Amino acid sequence: MSTDVPPRANARTWAGLAVLMAPTVLLFLAMTVLFLATPYIAADLSPTGGQLLWINDVYGFVMAGFLVTMGTLGDRVGRRGLLLAGAAVFAAASVAAAYAPNPEILIAARALMGFGAAAIMPATLSLITVMFADPRQRGTAIGLWAASVSAGVALGPLVGGLLLESLWWGAAMLIGVPVMAVVLVAAPFLIPEYRAEHAGRLDPVSVLLSLAALLPFVYGVKKLAEEGLTAVAVVSLVAGVVFGTLFVRRQLRTADPLLDIRLFANRVFTGSLGVYLLAAMAVGGVYLLFTQYLQLVAEQSPLRAGLWILPAAIGLVIVSTVTPAIARRVRPAYVVAGGLVLSTVGYLMLTGVDAVGGLPLLVAAFYVLYPGIAPTMALVPGMVVGAAPPEKAGAASAVNSTASDLGVALGVALLGSVGTLAYRAGMTGADPGAAHTLPGALETAAGLPSEAGAALADSARVAFTDGLNTAAWVAAALSATAAVLAVALLRRIPAAGAAEEPESVAEPATAEAGGPADRENAGR
Repeated sequence: MSTDVPPRANARTWAGLAVLMAPTVLLFLAMTVLFLATPYIAADLSPTGGQLLWINDVYGFVMAGFLVTMGTLGDRVGRRGLLLAGAAVFAAASVAAAYAPNPEILIAARALMGFGAAAIMPATLSLITVMFADPRQRGTAIGLWAASVSAGVALGPLVGGLLLESLWWGAAMLIGVPVMAVVLVAAPFLIPEYRAEHAGRLDPVSVLLSLAALLPFVYGVKKLAEEGLTAVAVVSLVAGVVFGTLFVRRQLRTADPLLDIRLFANRVFTGSLGVYLLAAMAVGGVYLLFTQYLQLVAEQSPLRAGLWILPAAIGLVIVSTVTPAIARRVRPAYVVAGGLVLSTVGYLMLTGVDAVGGLPLLVAAFYVLYPGIAPTMALVPGMVVGAAPPEKAGAASAVNSTASDLGVALGVALLGSVGTLAYRAGMTGADPGAAHTLPGALETAAGLPSEAGAALADSARVAFTDGLNTAAWVAAALSATAAVLAVALLRRIPAAGAAEEPESVAEPATAEAGGPADRENAGR
């Protein structure tokens, strides 16, 4: 029953939050942990340039593709139950990825990891809204959850570097096994189950349409970036748009929509998602190129590369943690926009990095841009969930995670492809093995006489750095656009934790997600 004074969380509830944060760290760590391992995977499995991109970004694409479906399914069958099922799938797929004998199996295993992650991610944020009845404690819990997202993204390369220094690249995959084991053992005792009483049925046609819209469109973007305006790219993009249109029409007509499209009529909901998507695209793509520069251009060992990243990672987590307190005094839109402006400055600094002696500027730029995304990561999830009616918190959290994960994956694909195109333009006329990727060029150079090999390696490093510079310009444009969008669409949200009257969507929305009606449906 609803009471005037919401009950405060006890020690068991906070322990449950820790259990939810552990897989959250891991899921985002899994997106970036292979960045430093990429050269080792290239040497061990000999993937093509396209396969190398898929190894890095298929996890995020699959995760993003299934998030909305899994968020809706969790409301129907139980969020905790789906969390446990996802943990089991993720652990099994991690083992398969660690011991993959070829690129194809590694890509398939990473895709299966993404499927398991899609089952886990919506449950973590939406269960927090059920577990914490007190609005102030709920805000703190969401802030800590956001910090765990930041920690996962930030610590991936460091953890990867530490493991690569003493083990092999597959060890970076195996870290998911013990974490998911803890979730499987502890979650049934510490986390309440939740399922909506009147959630309706899961529409298989909507599920198929959502996948048919997302996957061809993403594939078309990759093909367009890698090969130009080919027939395959055009057909894939058109197919994605057509199926996306059909998906939207079905959601507006069916009694049990997979995603309530009317949520997007809320300016706060849509604006928050747009900001998150653009910011994630910018940092996701640059992060991959940044870590490759550290190893392949600046010739840092995996451990040293991870240590160069560590101060920025610590800064990111600190800023994510203190941002909610700042937003109690300053309007959240301005806090988010200020951070994005700082990130834009960092991206612009990256455009000046060169292949000889560029390490100091590279690191300085990263230390500026990386903490700048923290306010977006800390505040936007709460804005998205808070803009939706309480009974749709699960769907809203799934859409928020989709924007974040799809943004990182699109950034890796888009900016990675931009960097690849610039690299190939700079390597025109080179041996085919050297013209496609920097690792291929360095491998070719190692087999040549010393003078010729050094010349080829230097040319390849210059071409790669040109690609980094070009990608940084794109990232700066994305970040600046996100800052403008934040001020334009989110400035009405007041500071001091008092949310505005949300715009009408399907029915009146409350500022705080996970209200009493939700919590009355939660059982242990």
